[in-house]
Amino acid sequence: MEKYVYIALFAPLLSSLFVALFATRPKILFMGILASLLIGASMISSFILLFYVNAHGALHVKMMDWISAGNLEIPFGFVVDQVSVIMMVTVTFVSTIIHVYSIGYMDHDKSFNRFFSYLSAFVFSMLILVMSDNFVGLFIGWEGVGLCSWLLIGFWYHKPSAAWAANEAFIMNRIADLGMLMGLFLIYWQIGSFQYDIVFASIKFLDISIVTTIGIFLFIGAMGKSAQFPLHTWLADAMEGPTPVSALIHAATMVTAGVYLVIRCGDIYSLIPHIGFAIASLGAFVAVFAASMALVNNDLKRIIAYSTLSQLGYMFVAAGLGAYWIALFHLMTHAFFKSLLFLGAGNVMHAMHDELNIKKMGGLYGSMKATAILMSVASVALAGIYPFAGFFSKDMILEVAFNEGAYFLWFALFIGAGMTAFYSFRLVMLVFFGEKEHTKYGIHPHEAQPFVIYALMPLGLLAVIAGFFEHAFRGFVTKLLTNYDIQIAHGTEVLLIAATLGIAISGISFAIYMYSRGGFSKTLENRFCYKLLINQYFIPKLYELYIMKPFGAISNFLWQKIDVKIIDFSVDMVAKILYTSGEKSRKMQSGNLSDMLRWMVVGIVILLAVAIFYRPIV
Repeated sequence: MEKYVYIALFAPLLSSLFVALFATRPKILFMGILASLLIGASMISSFILLFYVNAHGALHVKMMDWISAGNLEIPFGFVVDQVSVIMMVTVTFVSTIIHVYSIGYMDHDKSFNRFFSYLSAFVFSMLILVMSDNFVGLFIGWEGVGLCSWLLIGFWYHKPSAAWAANEAFIMNRIADLGMLMGLFLIYWQIGSFQYDIVFASIKFLDISIVTTIGIFLFIGAMGKSAQFPLHTWLADAMEGPTPVSALIHAATMVTAGVYLVIRCGDIYSLIPHIGFAIASLGAFVAVFAASMALVNNDLKRIIAYSTLSQLGYMFVAAGLGAYWIALFHLMTHAFFKSLLFLGAGNVMHAMHDELNIKKMGGLYGSMKATAILMSVASVALAGIYPFAGFFSKDMILEVAFNEGAYFLWFALFIGAGMTAFYSFRLVMLVFFGEKEHTKYGIHPHEAQPFVIYALMPLGLLAVIAGFFEHAFRGFVTKLLTNYDIQIAHGTEVLLIAATLGIAISGISFAIYMYSRGGFSKTLENRFCYKLLINQYFIPKLYELYIMKPFGAISNFLWQKIDVKIIDFSVDMVAKILYTSGEKSRKMQSGNLSDMLRWMVVGIVILLAVAIFYRPIV
């Protein structure tokens, strides 16, 4: 089985390095095909490992000794257990489809080869993150996905907006990663190891205040990767990258890393339930906060991005309340319908000549039936309608909140479910139905290439049926994770399900009703509430006024007053003195015999003076 671990892990790396050799050359279609095949090999190996772990339990592989310094011993090792193998299968399955899709999507891009090199590197970094058996390996993968996200968000670096968005994502994650590093340093200081098995076995013997501090620091890192408030602004701006990148970031890599970290560290957070509740509270806030911004946004990709942010909030509620297997289940089901939404949005963008404003679309169903059906299926799953995948995982998260007596959190998630249903079908109605607004701009939309549609069909199928694997999934992952059981009376449970379904169906019906009649009045755009939401609660503006501009002013002052006038002046003065003294001393080397004799006499006089007047201290 060890060979399948190496194939699953290193096939994406091989893909990235080989394609990188041709990165600067014009498009070579074979590079996209080869990259897709290698990611497919990683996927097949991951499925083989899934069946092995199900039959025989976790697989530990030590490739080699890695870091050995004093008492610090870190092997280059991997663990394929019930949690990591689910992540491996999810990451590689979604990534394979995205690679195949990208062959068509990036067909006319001059940097076709470079794109596939970066994309495969992204998958490799995520696999390092989830497969490592220690925190240092996890952190290497953690930084790897950060680097790859910077490369891919800023892929079209000639666009100032793309370069800015890439830098924003990179810098904001570096801020959060400082917290994670502090947590890792504290773990080693207190336990003396980074190995998961040693850390999780020893953590319960530490003082609760130390465990609390470790939990807080690790979650700060998770906040950055999973874009939780207040480190959330980079996620919507990351839509500047190519659409397959958005699908990969939101469905299988990057933002799911924070949720994975909390799930993996369940043994730590189970000891500090007060911190877990704080995580859940923040998640519930983000679920509503992000959904509210999606209600009014008109950017196709940003609406889907805000839905990701909202769904991450749901995952953190489950994880924070100790229902780790439910959080992982929602992570998996969400990956299927969210990647389908983004890739469908990519089809729409191509058909609309890269137009993103949904109010300039309308009536695309007639030209793009397959894409419309697939995106509608994904939207129903996102809204949480039975029997689609999102219903099973999302509904259980609401039940967890109710089961724990966190009724305020349940109510927030309940309202978020209604908002999700509304904005999902607001998007569907404005894009695919209603008046053909695109005709005003001379756009003639067309369906994507057949192989692109075929590539999306497995995601559409899983968006429908994945929820039915709930019991098998639970039985598998709870061999490692806590078997959280919801203790709610059957009658109450039925009422909760009915209420959640009711508000979701109401949200869908209201969206269909309003946008089949032309939508809301334009006077709504003058309301303060609308302006607050469309401007993201003015948080980016506040960051600009109170963080970016003061930091820029301080940096400018330090540059002009300290760097230029003191540091540069001092360095330049030393150079000037040496240069001037050299110029003056050059006269000594005139080559004139008389001058040379005179300098010899001067030297003799100086040596004699030193010999006469110098008395060593005995």
